[in-house]
Amino acid sequence: MSNFKNEQLNIGVLLYGCGHHQAAWLMEDSSIEQIGDISYYQSLAQLSENGLLDAVFFADNQSFPAKSDSELPAFWLDPIINLTAISQVTHHIGLVSTISSSFSNPYTVARQLLTLDHATNGRVGWNLVTSMSDLEAQNHSMEALPSHDKRYQKANEFAELMDKLFTSWQKEHFIHDRDNNQLIKHDQIKPFNHSGEHFQVNGPLSTPSSPQGKPVAMQAGASKQGIALAVKHADAVYSVSWNLKQAKAYRAKLNDAIQQSSTPNKYIKVFPGLVTYVAETREAALFKKEKLDKRLPIENAIKQLSTFVRQDCTKWALDEPVPTLPPVEAFDGPVGRYETILEIIEDTQPTVRELLGYLNAGGGHLTLIGTPVEIVDEMERWFKLGVADGFNLMPPTLPYSLEDFVEFIVPELQRRGLYREAYFGHTFKEHLNIN
Repeated sequence: MSNFKNEQLNIGVLLYGCGHHQAAWLMEDSSIEQIGDISYYQSLAQLSENGLLDAVFFADNQSFPAKSDSELPAFWLDPIINLTAISQVTHHIGLVSTISSSFSNPYTVARQLLTLDHATNGRVGWNLVTSMSDLEAQNHSMEALPSHDKRYQKANEFAELMDKLFTSWQKEHFIHDRDNNQLIKHDQIKPFNHSGEHFQVNGPLSTPSSPQGKPVAMQAGASKQGIALAVKHADAVYSVSWNLKQAKAYRAKLNDAIQQSSTPNKYIKVFPGLVTYVAETREAALFKKEKLDKRLPIENAIKQLSTFVRQDCTKWALDEPVPTLPPVEAFDGPVGRYETILEIIEDTQPTVRELLGYLNAGGGHLTLIGTPVEIVDEMERWFKLGVADGFNLMPPTLPYSLEDFVEFIVPELQRRGLYREAYFGHTFKEHLNIN
């Protein structure tokens, strides 16, 4: 059974607003009115579970500058609480929350995640990030974010401490033996006395380890420090690859780091982001994308590009070539997305307007447009080349692009034996077939 599952893709979905395309909310049939309604996210998770997806995943941003009338409050709800509500109307699908090591209290977060893991009998995962903006820092009693290196130093200690908290004692130590007046095996539940540069925690956690031992650990950083963090602590990683060349380079970089680590036989699953436009014909699929692209607010797209490259792009001429950008070695922001932008520029020599077209849904992730057969052909190629163990869906519109994926792509994957026809187990670790 395990060998069979190893031959199949894992697929999760990143739920974001009413879709990842910046024009999604402007469409006449968009779900924009439902953004603050918990039942909207519950219905998206139920749709995902109907498609037998591995997990629903929430990114997060702990600031809302509200500097524009068209700025979407996509992170309206706290991800852990949102996932708790989702857990009540689903039965199998994994539940992944983003956690920032720059702002979170490890004890509190570990207890929240383990509580949800117990409540769902082991369906929880967490995605460790170091956060991106000074605006977020300023909501947490900081003037600005620390440097990239310092953030990752703290993240490493955070991850080590979370492991201690997640596994500080077992449910078997709660014996509730009435005859001998013994509730717990107190000699098995001891403080671990963590004393580090950033955190001082005696432990143990007030919550025992979960049905899957501890929640699945995810990571998304593509920098040298991010990959080093993943090698130490992650079960799987989210990656940014807009083409096969970039996907191969990322897998090679990750494998090299693993081989040079103290755990050279470790295997970390890689889930590139995936944007799909699918229909019964390629022309119909292209029309879905073109319809969205025509409504793209250029001002918003330029603002997003400015965030990605960490400079003001508002004065760039839209129909002129993209100005020269610094090499990735000189970039102090999130490296994965920046590398993707440099790759797009090198491959296509685009104008600014053309670059925005590549980035306006999913920010430069793999984008597949066509029939179910055409799309699954490429998904299968990435999978069999070993550069993707699965994908993290980023639907251009919600719920419609997700409905299309479940209706058109999942059956084609199943027809080829590349995807499950039922959930084999219950825990998120069982879905991913990891220990």
